[in-house]
Amino acid sequence: MLVLSRQRDEVIMIGDDIEIAVCDIRGDKVRLGITAPKGISIHRKEIIDAIRRENRAASPDTPRCPACHKPFIDGETRIGTGDGTGTLYHPECASKLEVKAS
Repeated sequence: MLVLSRQRDEVIMIGDDIEIAVCDIRGDKVRLGITAPKGISIHRKEIIDAIRRENRAASPDTPRCPACHKPFIDGETRIGTGDGTGTLYHPECASKLEVKAS
């Protein structure tokens, strides 16, 4: 990861097409302005992570907890051998599910 220091009204360039400007700094919050081509989507990481979690939970391929039937998604502990097998522990009901390589 490249870490840069910038002050208000200074700009960082990514390639030739993307500009990230420091618009304002208030306390511990920094407001950024981003200029990029229309084909580049720009989102906050926590929004993308939430969408991905919801998509995985809605997938019929997502394993379900045998006790409460909720999906096993981010946040579970997986103990495995590195070959795709292991055990998922469901944090809400303490159930476990054996997983086999597909």
